[in-house]
Amino acid sequence: MYKYILRPILFQLDAEWVHHLSFRLIKILSKLGFSPLFRRLYVVRDARLEREVFGLRFPNPVGLAAGFDKDARLFNELSDFGFGFIEIGTLTPKSQMGNPKKRLFRLRADQAIINRMGFNNQGVFDAVERLKKKHRVLIGGNIGKNKLTPNEDAIKDYLICFDALFEYVDYFVVNVSSPNTPGLRELQDKAPLSALLMELKKENTKVAKRLNGGKEKPILLKIAPDLTDEQLMDIIEIANNTKIDGVIATNTTVERRDLKSDLVQTEEKGGLSGKPLQQRSTEVIRFLAEKSGKSFPIIGVGGIHSPEDALEKLNAGADLVQLWTGFVYEGPGLVKRINKAIIQESTRS
Repeated sequence: MYKYILRPILFQLDAEWVHHLSFRLIKILSKLGFSPLFRRLYVVRDARLEREVFGLRFPNPVGLAAGFDKDARLFNELSDFGFGFIEIGTLTPKSQMGNPKKRLFRLRADQAIINRMGFNNQGVFDAVERLKKKHRVLIGGNIGKNKLTPNEDAIKDYLICFDALFEYVDYFVVNVSSPNTPGLRELQDKAPLSALLMELKKENTKVAKRLNGGKEKPILLKIAPDLTDEQLMDIIEIANNTKIDGVIATNTTVERRDLKSDLVQTEEKGGLSGKPLQQRSTEVIRFLAEKSGKSFPIIGVGGIHSPEDALEKLNAGADLVQLWTGFVYEGPGLVKRINKAIIQESTRS
């Protein structure tokens, strides 16, 4: 129904406007009592789907990537579509509007999206108020810095977000890989990234003693797909040295290779996600898994539009996977199909 009736209508409208409209509709339907129906349609429960990763028990390995529910407005309702975990954000200390509109573009011929949102969000403290309500799903908190914060002060922004979210999320993601905040990707360099992660690890220990009986929250790093092999080796070294809990591979790409869509669209600035990212994100996952000897967990994201795409990521070395653009193009049924395929694959093995 989604692909053949709803999507053709929605794709005639502005992408960002449709995103907000979809949020309102899901919220309304949930309040009208449709949540149990959605759960019956889309949630798959099976012991073979459960995963224990970085100390957390996931009911299934398919999550929703950051950027969809930036302000933690719909995490419980979105869990009704079968996700095993929801990642909110990217959140920054202060509210910011993000980049000027128009900033979200569908590349239908490529099953892709270009976005240059620029960490638009209402600020971490606004999100915290909504996160205080009971969660029906594991929540990841994706954190970043404000656009106007210089890189030399970036650690302060990440610490503010970390402290504010600590009691309300199950794990953290350090986002230094978005291409839409000027200078942010410079924080992926070895020295600043090591310093940032070490400070967050220290804060984790300190806050955990005060608020969580000494139990720390997992910290993951989200990386760009545009890193060289040498830079990926640095990421492995940093991950092992700082003892972070995992890596998310990958964020959106600034590359524009072999696209079929109109040149006007493909030349839009921003991060490209969707099918064109599928191969590269899998390559990065496999590289990290093999070169590190699987010394840390990996969440695979990028170009997952089918069960086969998800299995490819898992077989390459990912422990969990996340959707974003595939969810937009394929609809909520994709989550169920992936989970069914994982069960089938486990039966064969």
